[in-house]
Amino acid sequence: MNATGRHASGRPAGTESLAVAPRAVSISLHMPEKISSFEKSPSRAEDRSWAVIATIGRVVRVADIHPSHTRAEADRAWREQQVRAYLGFLQRCEQPVPRYTIRAMTRAQLPRGWRPLPALGFLNGRMF
Repeated sequence: MNATGRHASGRPAGTESLAVAPRAVSISLHMPEKISSFEKSPSRAEDRSWAVIATIGRVVRVADIHPSHTRAEADRAWREQQVRAYLGFLQRCEQPVPRYTIRAMTRAQLPRGWRPLPALGFLNGRMF
């Protein structure tokens, strides 16, 4: 070590333990023929969902989507029950009454930026 606090090799004092011997690194360039996890595409049955469709006149919107027909049917029945409960209100305010149906749908068929419709959106003055 010299007067500047460095070793003769030029390293600062106290770095003796930092010396690392070079290691040989082996890289395997063998690529698998097929990567099944990335190539597997979902089948039609896995991609299909059941949509509750709300219709007022000519305006058709996807109200909600569900993985099973049973859940979609329950949601449709609940939405229709809510409309029946507020039917007098809708008629007094001269609001159109939405009609709900169920349709099979894939994710690709959903509109970009789709959001579920609130079932009681008409109470806020927003049907769709």
